[in-house]
Amino acid sequence: MTRRVGAVDIGTNSTRLLAADVSADGRLSEVDRLLEITRLGDGVDASRRLGDEAMARVHAVLTRYAARAAQVEAAPVLAFATSAVRDAANGVEFLAEVAARHGFATRLLSGDEEAGLTYRGVCSRQPIGDGALICDIGGGSTELVLGGPDGVQDRASLDIGCVRLSERHLHTDPPTVDELAAVRAEAAAALPTRLTGAARSLVGVSGTVTTLATIDMGLEVEIPEVIDGHRLPATAVERLLDELSVLPLERRRLVRGLMPERAPTIVAGAVILSAVVRATGADVVAVSERDILHGAALQAAEL
Repeated sequence: MTRRVGAVDIGTNSTRLLAADVSADGRLSEVDRLLEITRLGDGVDASRRLGDEAMARVHAVLTRYAARAAQVEAAPVLAFATSAVRDAANGVEFLAEVAARHGFATRLLSGDEEAGLTYRGVCSRQPIGDGALICDIGGGSTELVLGGPDGVQDRASLDIGCVRLSERHLHTDPPTVDELAAVRAEAAAALPTRLTGAARSLVGVSGTVTTLATIDMGLEVEIPEVIDGHRLPATAVERLLDELSVLPLERRRLVRGLMPERAPTIVAGAVILSAVVRATGADVVAVSERDILHGAALQAAEL
């Protein structure tokens, strides 16, 4: 028996939809995947509130996603929220409005739950090797999950997302050497050695990693089935960071393979990835197009 379900990731930087067929034995096949940069987390690090304009942007996207899910007959649709909504005083109220206006089942994930669903999503295609460290750099937080074929061994949710650190430190266009050093210092200090020191390999998921992979491969736009499995060398991470960080924002928006909407935060994201690569000593980042969204689709099939 196969069930068609939907999952919606209401993230700090982007809002994504996945419609997928999930079989009784847990196999997952994508039907449609959509993404829009909505920046729900704008200013949340400082104000601890979701802004009215940011919430309106997300609701407008969710209206389109609800229509698309209905069109492909995906039900139920599970919408989950992460760092920005966790941090905001009005986050629970916003999520209740999401349920009321769009008819989605909703969940506010803790950092541990976010890390666990990320692991489940990455492993939905094939198991990872023992001692693999999964790195998911989001807008508000970064999830690290250490695991293997037998499941999750350890995990951590860190408040070092690309939006959060951009807002805290990157105020010059292009960023100064001191600003970049401040991002690197905060990211490096946040990384738990119990995870980075135990990593035998590094798996990267979500926007920062897939964007850097897209640029590295010379693609015009991100193509999930092409990006998936790409081995992004550690040297390429450093090279791309150096190249992107010296470009003014308007020039960065024109970089081949970089969504213009990601240009304001890609530098901080690349610094975070660089810090993880250095801390683990990894030679390459294995890129996975399966992530928390796929884990949530599997969870939706269980509702």
